[in-house]
Amino acid sequence: MARLGPRAAAGAAAASAIGIAAVATSKVAGRRIVARTERRLNAVGRRPPYDVSEAALGLHRTLLVADLHADSLLWGRDLLVRSDRGSVDVPRLIEGGVALQALSASVRVPRHLDLDRNTDTSDDVTLIAVAGGWPRRTWRSPRARALFLAERARRMAAASGGRFTLIASRTDLSAYLERRRASPAITAGLLTIEGAAPLEGDPAGIDRLAEAGYRMLGLAHFVDNGFAGSVHGADKGGLTDAGRELVARAEARHVLIDLAHASSATVDDVLAVAKRPVVVSHGGLRSAFDSVRNLPDDQIRGIAATGGVVGIGFWPAVTGGDDVVSIARAIVRAIVVAGVGRVALGSDFDGAVPVPFDATGLPLLTEALMAEGLTPVAIRSVMGGNVFRLLRETLPRGD
Repeated sequence: MARLGPRAAAGAAAASAIGIAAVATSKVAGRRIVARTERRLNAVGRRPPYDVSEAALGLHRTLLVADLHADSLLWGRDLLVRSDRGSVDVPRLIEGGVALQALSASVRVPRHLDLDRNTDTSDDVTLIAVAGGWPRRTWRSPRARALFLAERARRMAAASGGRFTLIASRTDLSAYLERRRASPAITAGLLTIEGAAPLEGDPAGIDRLAEAGYRMLGLAHFVDNGFAGSVHGADKGGLTDAGRELVARAEARHVLIDLAHASSATVDDVLAVAKRPVVVSHGGLRSAFDSVRNLPDDQIRGIAATGGVVGIGFWPAVTGGDDVVSIARAIVRAIVVAGVGRVALGSDFDGAVPVPFDATGLPLLTEALMAEGLTPVAIRSVMGGNVFRLLRETLPRGD
């Protein structure tokens, strides 16, 4: 390597400093854009504090609350720090009494979303990855994005001082719950995938994602893919041969199949071949509110018959309203159809949908369920007990 003279060396150093400053400035500007976008898309109807009765707070403090879907990893926030954006971070989960929050990797989403029909010709997550300063390898690879988000979650858990634990096995779950009995001011996360894009067309790709800690797989998101049809897709078909192979491989790796966003044909096909419980991480019932995102009662009963659960969403396109009462009534309808042991929470916090409260407002839902006449035992099941039972039954042993 040739040596530079003093002036050339000084010039090179100055140019390098300018380049670093430009990159740093670009990253800061990009993250501000992502922050503004999140603030606009992840609207919360009413910000805390929330007024809740002493009776509801007393019951809520005894619950193991679990929520099956949030997209909080996507937006680049440090979830160990309380934010005034979105709905979820570790301090707010702890304040809301949340014992387990599923954190989804939603790594490919078409632009200009249409609930009825989308094609896989554009991708908004590329813009988030570039603007958010994600590693260059993630800019074009959905798999690299999912692995990056899993690593981000692991880094946060490692830096949390025990406040935040990732659950990937029954051993993890038992140890965490034992610790939480003595120190309730902690929370946990479960890594999930929304849509099969991270497999990049290869059913064997589930092995790498399972190794990274993912324990739930949504077969389709807003577009059809080589495995399954989406209810929002162009064709809305069912499972392909590759999709059947993927379901079998996922079940063998103790990865739950998630039918949120799946087409009607995909739901029927999965129910016909599943050997283990399947779930809807976030959605609802068409008999409660007629929406493309909600399933008919017969499919809800089919999911319940596998031993799985249906996570009821918190946003108007699922509940038919913009308040906590609408969520509670959607839950009550789900109990009537599926049984109290097969209903769960699936908020879709930080998922570009409006919700009536953030994670600290979950006692409001306990209060609303009490007002609907549910018993403490039923509330305990729906607010999280059913999810913890399912995880005890389906997670890998981990030893």
